[in-house]
Amino acid sequence: MPDFVIPTRTRGRATLTELGLGGSQLGNLYRAIGDDDARRIVDTAWDNGIRYFDTAPHYGLGLSERRFGALLRERPRDDYVLSSKVGRLLEPDPNADGRMDDEGFDVPATTRRRWDFSGDGVRRSVQESLDRLGLDRLDVAYLHDPENHWEQALAEALPALVELRDEGVVGAIGAGMNFAEPLIELIRDDRGVDVVMCAGRYTLLEQADDLVELAFERGVGVVAAGVYNSGLLATPRPGPDPMYDYAPAPTHLVARVEALATVCERHGVTLPDAALAFPLRHPAVVSVVVGAASPEQVADAVDRHHRPIPDALWSDLVAAEMISPRSANFHQSHTQELP
Repeated sequence: MPDFVIPTRTRGRATLTELGLGGSQLGNLYRAIGDDDARRIVDTAWDNGIRYFDTAPHYGLGLSERRFGALLRERPRDDYVLSSKVGRLLEPDPNADGRMDDEGFDVPATTRRRWDFSGDGVRRSVQESLDRLGLDRLDVAYLHDPENHWEQALAEALPALVELRDEGVVGAIGAGMNFAEPLIELIRDDRGVDVVMCAGRYTLLEQADDLVELAFERGVGVVAAGVYNSGLLATPRPGPDPMYDYAPAPTHLVARVEALATVCERHGVTLPDAALAFPLRHPAVVSVVVGAASPEQVADAVDRHHRPIPDALWSDLVAAEMISPRSANFHQSHTQELP
């Protein structure tokens, strides 16, 4: 039995624990972690009730998928939800010559990524992910960062995912990216998506209200990722050289985060506590996915998830014009309407 119970939320075909573990660090994002540490990260997540795990071929050139596959293979298959992504095929690189990956992952560049949102590419990507994972199905498959390949993604990749869902190879389908507008288009145009993952755009710093409101109206789930905005909201106060959207944080945003932290502290709440809690206030959001480079970071996220946040904090943030009143008002009006 887990030490904690993480509640689940359901929207359409997606039933996810409110807290999910992202797999980029298991792909050695920015620094290498050993297999033993990867095991401890997944074990800690499991022991604390997390049952949603997200990965992608992109993460460590397949390393994250291989690790998740090895570690989750020991668990009952129907007890967890695993998502992966399509759009980048991995191919052998005969010219690697001992080079390391140049896209942020501390792994040898023995393979290279090739963008492919064709129907055949999607089917190949899913099958290769299943091979690396050692599974016979994906619970969720997302188009991964399709914004620069939008026409092909809509015309070929998405219909291929629909077919794979109909065949039972994947359970739910959607798209994951750092931009809200294309996700809004997918939902508005009734493209058949079940769930979308939005990184960094529904947070204490940015509220993509149009996205979550439309998703709620259409019965589509939203997975909020990047809720710490590349680390800017990950500490009680911004540290030295803070980052935002994978780049140095602008001065005006750092000042805004300082102001957010001050309001949080008045209510006995830390900034990262509020950052994790905020997206889950909206009934369209089915899960918040966080990455972890150590078991301690997993345990910290679980502790934050269970910490109560006074309603007065959100009211004060709205009054100070630091978060959107639309988010607060929508939450108050629809708290009991989770399907």
